Amino acid sequence: MLQELLILIASSSMVILLFCIAEILAGKNPDTTISDLIIDTFTLAIPSNAGILLTYFFASIALVVIPDQFGAWSSTPWWAQFLAFLVFEDMMNYWFHRASHKFQWMWPLHLPHHTPAYMSARIIRRNSILIHLMFPNMYFAAALVYLGFGDTFFWYTLIKVTVLCAAHSEFRWDAVLYRHKILHPVAWIVERTISTPATHFAHHAETEKDGIGILNGNYGNLLFLWDVLFGTALITRQYPQQFGVERERLEGATTWYAQLFYPLFSKSKKLDNPTPAESSATLNT
Repeated sequence: MLQELLILIASSSMVILLFCIAEILAGKNPDTTISDLIIDTFTLAIPSNAGILLTYFFASIALVVIPDQFGAWSSTPWWAQFLAFLVFEDMMNYWFHRASHKFQWMWPLHLPHHTPAYMSARIIRRNSILIHLMFPNMYFAAALVYLGFGDTFFWYTLIKVTVLCAAHSEFRWDAVLYRHKILHPVAWIVERTISTPATHFAHHAETEKDGIGILNGNYGNLLFLWDVLFGTALITRQYPQQFGVERERLEGATTWYAQLFYPLFSKSKKLDNPTPAESSATLNT
């Protein structure tokens, strides 16, 4: 299992690194503050592969505690294994992400992901340190890896990381689907299946006032289908003009260490930031 883990970490890191390099070469590397640069660099270097590490860590614990069931379901068809990860990993990710936008005690943990006033593949792991231990999807993934789905988890993870990087990147690859009418049927399917720049940029918008941003929706990571099914989807085929958290821009950004190490710095003004759900409700009243 150790060899699988190391190969997956290396492969996943390479995908992210290639996107970041491509953004620099294409002149799409965003101008950032020193604080943002610290957070981006730290979260890419340290917790970037935390989910993968913890998934294999808990799978290893299960192997020690219940060795006779290790790999018990390995004969399951690959497509059924992949479907299991979509439901028990990606859908759980959707619900946790949705909860982090709704509950005040969770929002400061996810806030760092939304404070940058730019989009880039380098922010895909940008969250507080603590939240990386809380994602319920990695525990479900660990159970599936323990049961024998490890090979499928490798390809599933690479696909998910690629989709996430592409959805956060300023390359806006989906624009070509909207530009050519002949591709609109393809766009209709794609934008309702996976996360795209248009739908995920809307999730990172600073405001909903333009009808493009959605502060309390478009939560999907790999599959945007969850938003469609659970009523949180907004599809406009347009891109917001501004990203970030409005209060952070107007009143000054929360320090990088408060964002990364909350709740160690719980007296930060972060606690007073309204959740996206509260902000959205205010706009619609």
